[in-house]
Amino acid sequence: MSEKKHFSPAEISFVNKTFDQAEKLAEKYFHLSPGDWKTHRYDVKTLAYLEEHEVHSRAFAHLCKYDYMKGESADNKENTHFYRICLQDGRILNAVERGSSFIKLMPLMLYIATHELIHVVRFNRGEGDFDAPVEEKIQEEENVHSITRNILQPIADNNLNLVLDCFSDQYHIGDIFDLTRN
Repeated sequence: MSEKKHFSPAEISFVNKTFDQAEKLAEKYFHLSPGDWKTHRYDVKTLAYLEEHEVHSRAFAHLCKYDYMKGESADNKENTHFYRICLQDGRILNAVERGSSFIKLMPLMLYIATHELIHVVRFNRGEGDFDAPVEEKIQEEENVHSITRNILQPIADNNLNLVLDCFSDQYHIGDIFDLTRN
């Protein structure tokens, strides 16, 4: 299987553009200003730059949370955290390759980017719990898939509609993700 494929430089540029677009969509949905992303800190890494624990064999993207402590006190107001969106290039490219007659990289990446940014916002706002038990994580995934569809539906063309259909409740694509394993 071609799971170890990496995005090309052109694809990485494209990924960056889809995250810019997803940010704007999330801003509109959650009533954020562009400056609010300073409190919803995140970065995006592709497979070539991931640490071993950031690689997830059963997802298109894996969200990791990192804490930064200033000094030794856990109560220090300067302590912060950020989320890393760990893109699994091989899984994404494999899905596009297998579904090349109907799944295109742009709409799939827009879905993934929007989905992951929704998690970042919800976790930062306390609307979801990053460290929740598995049952709650499954419910969070369902909630985020629903919000993602609601955000993307108004701008969906035929290609994006195909991706939305793949992640619809009817098909339960989320069942392929086993949240109990990495």
